[in-house]
Amino acid sequence: MGARILLIAAIFVSYVSSFGPSVTFSPRTNTRLHVEELDGNPEYKKVFVAGGTKGVGKHIVDILSKEGVEVVALARTDEAVDSLNAIPGVKGIKGDAFDYKSVEDNMWGCDACITTLGGMTEDRRVDYEGNNNVIEAAGILGVTRVVLVTSIGCGDSKDAAPPAVFEALKDVLKDKEKAERVLQRYYTNMNWTIIRPGGLKSEPSTGKAIITEDNKAIGSIHREDVAKLTVQALKSFKTKKKVLSVMDPSIGGNAAPEVSAEEFALN
Repeated sequence: MGARILLIAAIFVSYVSSFGPSVTFSPRTNTRLHVEELDGNPEYKKVFVAGGTKGVGKHIVDILSKEGVEVVALARTDEAVDSLNAIPGVKGIKGDAFDYKSVEDNMWGCDACITTLGGMTEDRRVDYEGNNNVIEAAGILGVTRVVLVTSIGCGDSKDAAPPAVFEALKDVLKDKEKAERVLQRYYTNMNWTIIRPGGLKSEPSTGKAIITEDNKAIGSIHREDVAKLTVQALKSFKTKKKVLSVMDPSIGGNAAPEVSAEEFALN
């Protein structure tokens, strides 16, 4: 662990700016990781997705695939690996986010990563431990573009969540917030973005969801719309070191419909 921390420090000292040149360097072998620009924004060629077998993560994998991005995604079962490998441009690899080495080995060669990890596996919660492994591996490998998907109710958005909802989810939110803090406090030279969705629904995209810096905003959102906004945020220069909430004002039954959030301009 000590050697790993020293290596992270060396990466940070040597890395000038995650938004300066269009090419970054991986400290492992000085392999050039190409990050092209499209309309003034970065265009990533190979993205590691943690949590890509279901929910928001699976929608993200599908969107990136359709955009011609090469995707690497871990899966815990052979069936999930086969399902991922059936998607054009996607490489499904059997691995476990709880296993740091599995994450690091398979993130190698990627120029960005997105993690949507959450939930319980047997008696372990992945919301902190798994996300922390992804963040640490990105730091070790010099993958400076990281998007972490957590939840409204974390950090300074605690008051946005209705008290009953916060109480029911407090253990989950606590672990997700720990992952947020790791990214914010210890990876200061990294180009990170935190996306906090409201209540998740599984219906098809409405196309009306918004992304906002308003930490008081709360509302439901379909998983597919979270994925769309997450991919857009990945490719926007404006989201560097931003904590953003996503919600859909068009969905009825939002917990706080009186909140009128100002939309964040991604372009």
